[in-house]
Amino acid sequence: MDLIAIEGIRTLKYRYLRALDLKQWDDFAATFTADATGSYGSPSGGGPLEFTGRDEIVGYMRKALSGNIITVHVCTHPDIEVDGDTATGSWCLEDTVIVPEYGVQIRGAAYYQDRYRRENDRWLIEHTGYQRIYESTTSLDALPGFTLTANRWAPAAQQPNG
Repeated sequence: MDLIAIEGIRTLKYRYLRALDLKQWDDFAATFTADATGSYGSPSGGGPLEFTGRDEIVGYMRKALSGNIITVHVCTHPDIEVDGDTATGSWCLEDTVIVPEYGVQIRGAAYYQDRYRRENDRWLIEHTGYQRIYESTTSLDALPGFTLTANRWAPAAQQPNG
């Protein structure tokens, strides 16, 4: 078992999630091979969504998560198989998306199915994708007591007490 490779892949996936949630698009792009593919099965996003190439994946995410949209993606239960300079991985995803402009919260879960490739001693995502186990939307008005007290992405004028 190649524990160094497994840890490198685990770190890569966490970097992918963090860069996505923090809208660090250059860091997000750096997690992919140039020829990466993506397949996201999200009904709220108009899924299934298929992408070819790092630029297409990053461009879509940059546009879809623009403005003051908040996301939190958490992956657990990694199951990683390494075969030389390639690997596969499965991850349990739970995510929350809050879209203040439309007063909606989206929650869901899925299992990512990823492929990885080592290039110049760095692990990169060659393919990532999932099909939803479930996805739900809730009006923020339907959540008694829900108050968004901070939003990193909102303009200062829209911040609570701002």
